[in-house]
Amino acid sequence: MKADVDTEAVFPDDVREEKPKELTAGDRIWHEVISWFWVILAFLFIEGTLVQARVIPSGSMEKTVLIGDHLIVSRIGYDAGIPFTNIHVPLWRNPKRQQIIVFRAPLPEQGFPDFIKRTIGLPGDTIEIKQGVVYINGTALAEPYRPDPPNALENRGPYKVPAGDYFMMGDNRENSYDSRYWGFVPRENIIGTPLMIYMSIDAPEEVWEPGHIGERFETYLNAVIHPSEVRWKRLFHIF
Repeated sequence: MKADVDTEAVFPDDVREEKPKELTAGDRIWHEVISWFWVILAFLFIEGTLVQARVIPSGSMEKTVLIGDHLIVSRIGYDAGIPFTNIHVPLWRNPKRQQIIVFRAPLPEQGFPDFIKRTIGLPGDTIEIKQGVVYINGTALAEPYRPDPPNALENRGPYKVPAGDYFMMGDNRENSYDSRYWGFVPRENIIGTPLMIYMSIDAPEEVWEPGHIGERFETYLNAVIHPSEVRWKRLFHIF
């Protein structure tokens, strides 16, 4: 008959399984801080180099984009920077003709606001507007995206686009504050190009302007209560 095994001898004190150490309040706070640090870092990386969310506050690009359209804007290849600062670096991609672009308007007195327009003139182009028709280097530009016929009274130019600059115009020419008024957009001011409409809410223009946080919150709440305020057919439109 086998002798009883002395468990104390087989499993000495120094190799027994120990109970997990309970975290102190300070440990839990530190772990929470570290978790939020990584979340914030990921947000800054995505916002600064990959994509941004933007909302359209004016009708300068109707009918292509409407007031209240919420866009996902791609910065990939165009621009990289630190969000909420003026630190950024232009990357390797350049706008193509008639591509929609988000950029910092060359308006220092207004704090370089972000605009969305269509790229009409590339570096080296000569732009002229005759009876509302845009001519690029002497050739009329086909613009099927314009919501209305050209204004036959408009005659502007010619404008010679410098190297490294772009000439931007809104699709809704009668309601667009663009390069016709404030000049060319330097390449380093370009942020990116829209990818998709992820939300579109029918609400007054002033709701989407900077500083109207309360009105914007009420608009989102109203859209939940009254879903008809959402332009459902515009959701997930790809540019």
